Amino acid sequence: MVLTGADIICECLIEQGVDTVFGYPGGAALNTYDALYKYSDRINHILTAHEQGASHAADGYARTTGKTGVVITTSGPGATNIVTGLATANIDSIPMVAITGNVPTDQLGRDSFQEVNISQVVKPVTKASFLVKSVEELADTIRKAFEIAQEGRKGPVLVDVPKDITANKTEFVNAKPNTPEEFGIKNADSIARVKELIKNAKRPMIYAGGGIISADASGELLRFAELIDAPVCCSLMGLGCIPESHPLCLGNIGMHGGYETGKAADECDLLIAAGARFSDRVAGDRKKFGSQAKIVQIEIDEKEINKNVLVNEYILSDVKAALIALAEGTEKQSHPEWLEKIAQWKSEVNIPAEEKDGCPSPQTVLDILNEIKKPDDIIATDVGQHQMWVAQYSRIETPRTLVTSGGLGTMGFGVGAAIGSQLGCPDKKVILVTGDGSFHMNINELVTLRSYNLPIIVLVMNNSVLGMVRQWQKLFYNCHFSQTDPHRVTDFVGVANGYGIKGMRIQKTEEIRQVLTEAYNMNEPVVIDCSISPDENVLPMIPPGKTVNEIVTEM
Repeated sequence: MVLTGADIICECLIEQGVDTVFGYPGGAALNTYDALYKYSDRINHILTAHEQGASHAADGYARTTGKTGVVITTSGPGATNIVTGLATANIDSIPMVAITGNVPTDQLGRDSFQEVNISQVVKPVTKASFLVKSVEELADTIRKAFEIAQEGRKGPVLVDVPKDITANKTEFVNAKPNTPEEFGIKNADSIARVKELIKNAKRPMIYAGGGIISADASGELLRFAELIDAPVCCSLMGLGCIPESHPLCLGNIGMHGGYETGKAADECDLLIAAGARFSDRVAGDRKKFGSQAKIVQIEIDEKEINKNVLVNEYILSDVKAALIALAEGTEKQSHPEWLEKIAQWKSEVNIPAEEKDGCPSPQTVLDILNEIKKPDDIIATDVGQHQMWVAQYSRIETPRTLVTSGGLGTMGFGVGAAIGSQLGCPDKKVILVTGDGSFHMNINELVTLRSYNLPIIVLVMNNSVLGMVRQWQKLFYNCHFSQTDPHRVTDFVGVANGYGIKGMRIQKTEEIRQVLTEAYNMNEPVVIDCSISPDENVLPMIPPGKTVNEIVTEM
């Protein structure tokens, strides 16, 4: 059949199983949006307040469903507004496809109105980017984009489509989506050597990253950990790959991880990194991190091997395949003394939940939220102190239930990501925990919550300061609070009401349970302004570039 390029875009989306896209229209994308009007019975388009919000929504949709998120924008500023969203997805390995409009092909390179060479702009922050130069190549380019987004180490891909390409016609033939080839194990000879290291280890430890969740390998990880009786620590992106309540789970590792987790990494004799990349927030002093141990890295991206920390052995593999292979034929291990030692370290450091300035403690707020919410509810965050408190105190029991910007640390990520999470998982409750600083950045997306009546709880940890930066100023800059106490007087309840959203307040500890319970039981969006002290700190903390032996436990 002969179709316009715009119709071909919609047909290709349907081929790929896409039923929901996020975006914002504009001149260069008008043909595409006209096609979306015709295909509205099969493709649900979510109009956000800003293209950045649309990109974060596509990201949240992908994180919670495992599907490829899709964002559609116009040219120029519409396209550049999603660059932060693409960079956020790229560093966290989230599959996304962005389809941008551009000026007609005969206007390219002429500084035309709303022209940006977006396919070149995004090259450093995507897996691939394409400029479509003829309608005949459009379908195959879109299909290739979806394939690239999901193959190997996942990530975002951009397809830039000039306006005349969406108007031109060509013959279109439906095709089945290409299933990415199984990555398998590229260096199978390493399996036997790693098994020998496991057999000889007295103090093994597993460092699990977001790759476990991306590969849907949580079950394999748990069986492997139980088989070799090794505690499991998680990067921020890995939280949820093992239930927080499991005896072998040590929770978050790194700058704001537990003391026992840091000590275990410092004294283990075998460290198996599975789907993790030894980021600076985990490794700290990279030369000393795990230096006493044999280090094994299981990684699908060869560029990550030995990039941050030198390893003794590596398995270039899909992490699920590697864990299955390592478990096969391995005898059950037992390390009771090692686990008892870790339990002892855990008892040595206790950060109490204390009210400051008459305000509720963030820990108490999250402890009560844990009691109210269901284990498979989704917690989304922005970036800052609240994000680290969620990592420390929220009970993340299942994969894909923590949605957070790990690598890029994108303030303003939260509302958009929560929107995508709710639309991807409509049967789950989505709770966004944010801070007043992050919330201010994309507060405009409240209009999207109201427009689609998404029953998302927005819990604002409001300390009226830029808390994490202020904490660093306190520790490392002699309390020079430069531009971290903005004296903003935003009434978040009033703002919520202005968008037609229910607003609530928590100002005292005794109000927490009642307000959270009421909000949880509402089937509509709600914003909770929760007062906390500006002097609340995220502790413990390992200073940047340091080790657990220099951990800060009080300020």
